[in-house]
Amino acid sequence: MSRGTPAKSGARPVSGARGVSYSTSPLLASKTPPWRSRFLVALVGLAFAGLLGRAIYVQVLHTDFFQKQGEARYAHTMELPASRGRINDRTGQVLAASVAVPSIWAIPKEVDADADKRRELAKALGLSPKELEAKLNPESRFVWLKRLADDETAARIKAIGIKGVFQDREYRRKYPEGEAAAHVVGFTNVEDRGQEGIELAFQKELQGRDGSRSVVRDRLGRVVEDIGEIVPASNGRDVDLAIDSKVQFFAYQRIRDAVAENKAKAGSVVVLDAQTGEVLALANFPSYDPGSRQNLSGEQLRNRALTDVFEPGSTMKPFIAGLSMETGRSTPDTLVDTGNGRYPFQGAVITDTHAHGVIPVREVIKFSSNIGATKLAMQMQPREMHEMFTAIGLGQRPQISFPGAISGKLRPYKTWRPIEQATMSYGYGLSASLFQLARAYTVFARDGEIIPVSMLRQPHDHEVPGIRVFKPEVARELRLMLQAAAGPGGTAPEAQVPGYSVGGKSGTAHKQEGRGYASHKYRSWFVGIAPISKPRIVVAVMVDEPTAGVYYGGKVAGPVFSQVTAQTLRLLGVQPDLDVKSQIVANKNAVATEESF
Repeated sequence: MSRGTPAKSGARPVSGARGVSYSTSPLLASKTPPWRSRFLVALVGLAFAGLLGRAIYVQVLHTDFFQKQGEARYAHTMELPASRGRINDRTGQVLAASVAVPSIWAIPKEVDADADKRRELAKALGLSPKELEAKLNPESRFVWLKRLADDETAARIKAIGIKGVFQDREYRRKYPEGEAAAHVVGFTNVEDRGQEGIELAFQKELQGRDGSRSVVRDRLGRVVEDIGEIVPASNGRDVDLAIDSKVQFFAYQRIRDAVAENKAKAGSVVVLDAQTGEVLALANFPSYDPGSRQNLSGEQLRNRALTDVFEPGSTMKPFIAGLSMETGRSTPDTLVDTGNGRYPFQGAVITDTHAHGVIPVREVIKFSSNIGATKLAMQMQPREMHEMFTAIGLGQRPQISFPGAISGKLRPYKTWRPIEQATMSYGYGLSASLFQLARAYTVFARDGEIIPVSMLRQPHDHEVPGIRVFKPEVARELRLMLQAAAGPGGTAPEAQVPGYSVGGKSGTAHKQEGRGYASHKYRSWFVGIAPISKPRIVVAVMVDEPTAGVYYGGKVAGPVFSQVTAQTLRLLGVQPDLDVKSQIVANKNAVATEESF
């Protein structure tokens, strides 16, 4: 076909971009319905409205929540623990203090270690591999692996070098005096909160206030920078006790040895300063180490001097004699007929261990006569005895900054039967703790005044004011009676102290068992003061269930009183008031009188 020859009629056009006529496309040529375009515009509008609403929700309405969620991914608040205050004795000797020790923690989902390293970590922590895996639950964001660890454990774990395992420093309590002062200082739990003793009683003062530090950490847990202000920790306040650690330690040793020697169940000692009312020692056995408390029993934890109450027995007789003299019913020389040692009364028989016959009031105390005490008591109205018992603190919780102290038992006088009034005169039918008895005996040491007592160091070494119970002259006469009771021919010559005049009263009682009394279970005690010429201390000793064949208070508790009193007076710098040689001669052939109980 020659160039310029026209195409034949009906020939098919050649396809190509230039040959397409879009205006003639049936799709484009069809008319779009109006509702479709409106629908699309509405969808776009709704999408923008949703985005706008979400933006308002995130950036306006709940901005704090999302800000915190964002910060949680990179910002952390580190606690700056406050150091717990120290507990010191009266001389500044530390009884309890906090030291910084390592604690091991982890972020489970970041822990990256093979099976061998995990086994090594479990061994260092003292855990089984199964226990470690349970702790490292990936669902947890944080877990303590071992709190209050030792430096050796921390060094071993650091050497293993496992990613996601970290160390911080926490405070752990140390108790230098160990079990000797355990019942005084008490202990804290793993959160450093007081659980027993002074640690519990002064929790608020000792704990301080933790601080905080906001930081940015990287994914390896390292601090990158500080953000915000640092709130410094406020350390706890120190507590200065009246306790003398040397007296405390010696008292603990002596009661521990007495329990062993007498094959007893337990024992306690309380030492009070008769001038200031300060508690110089409060010791119990059995005891425990407050720094290591695994497998402890209630027997070890119990602060028996404050929590155990018992019928005080013959230690009540001097108070009955004092009330009789105070009310003018008798004098130290008034004669009392104790007969042949058996006194039928109200259908019962009151007995003495020996027949003393007719004796003066002073010898009622020296020989510890139940019959003599009964006859003195029955001259009185029940109300008078009740008021006197209340005045010396019986039936009332001791006002002392210490947990666990209990009140004992003293029934209302209107309910007393005559036989009950009689038995109360020699210490049955009421109950008290050893601590209550020690305080009650400050009446004799302070010329008839009972004084408040304190576990805290007092600011001045001067006599605290007391509440009068007996006239001074009555109290001085009673001191001489107590001196005779603890001397040759009395019930407790074993309580004598070389170089010092002492006085006191022993007590022995059958232990209550059910509604009656156990025939072969005893509790033995002695409460006394020294020196008699100018009393400085009150010492109370109790031994529970001696089973070595001797059970009288003078023989079991008297020697402990002697040893503790001698050591305490020397430590306080109290000058001897007796010639030792003449004292030894006087006591050489001394024979103890078995007390009635």
